[in-house]
Amino acid sequence: MTRRRKVVLYNPRTDHFTLPLGLLAVGSALDVDRFDVVIVDGRLEHDAVAAIAPHLAGAVCFGVGVLTGAPIRDALAVSRAVKAAHPELPVVWGGWHPSLFPEACLDDAAVDITVQGQGEGTFVEIVDRLAAGRSLVGCPGCTVRAEDGTAVVNPPRALTAFDDLPPLRHDLLPVERYFALKGRRQLDYIGSHGCFWRCAFCADPFVFRRRWVGQAADRLVATVAALWQRYRFDDLSFQDETFFTYAPRVEAIAAGLADLDLPFTWAATMRADQGARLGAATWALLRRSRLRRLLVGVESGSQAMLDWMAKDITLEQVLTCAERCRAHGIAAQFPFIVGFPGEPDASVRASLDFAKRLRAMSPGFETPIFHFRPYPGSPITEAAVRAGYRLPTSLDGWADFDIFTAGTPWLTAAQRRHVERFAFYQRIAWGEPRRGWKRPLQRLARWRCAHDAYGLPIEMALAERLARRARQATPPPVRPPRQPPGTAAATPPALGRPTGGEGRWGSPRRS
Repeated sequence: MTRRRKVVLYNPRTDHFTLPLGLLAVGSALDVDRFDVVIVDGRLEHDAVAAIAPHLAGAVCFGVGVLTGAPIRDALAVSRAVKAAHPELPVVWGGWHPSLFPEACLDDAAVDITVQGQGEGTFVEIVDRLAAGRSLVGCPGCTVRAEDGTAVVNPPRALTAFDDLPPLRHDLLPVERYFALKGRRQLDYIGSHGCFWRCAFCADPFVFRRRWVGQAADRLVATVAALWQRYRFDDLSFQDETFFTYAPRVEAIAAGLADLDLPFTWAATMRADQGARLGAATWALLRRSRLRRLLVGVESGSQAMLDWMAKDITLEQVLTCAERCRAHGIAAQFPFIVGFPGEPDASVRASLDFAKRLRAMSPGFETPIFHFRPYPGSPITEAAVRAGYRLPTSLDGWADFDIFTAGTPWLTAAQRRHVERFAFYQRIAWGEPRRGWKRPLQRLARWRCAHDAYGLPIEMALAERLARRARQATPPPVRPPRQPPGTAAATPPALGRPTGGEGRWGSPRRS
């Protein structure tokens, strides 16, 4: 019997505990009779290099899923350690950042190959060629360093239909450990790749060229049922970029989940125009299927700004979608982004006013406020660069480019202060009615938001002090979390702003 060779995959440290679905996808695509796949997650290990080391001897390659921003630091450190110990072992980077900067990633000696876009087919061919000792020149979907040190950019690979991809092998992951870290039995799943839309702040149109492929509804429902029988999860979190792309497919999925009648809820992304178009019967079906929460990207309370960023929705559609959620008892997040290049102050205030309007509609609604950060590959970022904005030029520089926690350079100090204080008080002002000593705080917070009166924020200072004390008194987790990259949150939202569907080695998600 032929000995199976190992393929070692690594997920760098981030701040969230979503399953590394991208690595799981490429690992599951490999021939189980020929390759032994090992996935190591930096979020689960005290010493990631030590966890990886026993598996490297004789391995075909070492693969890393890389998001732009802070995770690059860990990806670089581990890749360099692997390269130092095994100089001949090919190091492959896939995911969002290598998809945007395939050649620049190869400037670091620790990276030999980068994968662009959907990774399953490309990675299978890379591993097959490496195992056979064949050149990667001409392998679609990847960029490789040639013998003379130059980068060879191969042709792009066509998007593979979702139903032609192999099923995910969840046995490659310690799923129970992710449940423990999340504090609930929530399973992550992805049933589509790509996005048709053209939002100018998002790099997805650049990477996937506005294409979308989805898993057939019956196959998705059957897979979910089998996963529930195995893991008994109580919530299913779809990590798709745009789950509601095709209404008939979504209706079939919801009907299938309702027919299963299993005790779990689910959450997904939705565009406001999609929600506004769905009929009452479909909304009732979604509720019956135990849809718990939707994430509906609003981005701005100014129609002029929405048109400028090519969001292709209207504020009226947002309100219609929100009203349908409220009427059917479905919770929702409606994220906003402020601080776009050249955004007038009136637009920022319009976003905050519209957020108030949404929050007042239902205690189950949240409106996290994010600072715009120029994500590479998007039209707005390209315009900002042409206007003089400087992006990092090295991987070490990108590691310091924390696009989640840093404030936008296009907000003044006064605007930033106003946004941050609103973001704090709006979380107290709305939501479920407070009791006891919290009730007057809620009334005061609602008065502050109604009148934009954020001077002398004593409550905010007290909350920050109490939070610091709580952090000091709480033992650290297995791996101190770092926020995932994406647009920068003015304050961390309760449910988090999903910035990453993980279906393509961890690329960010927007809706």
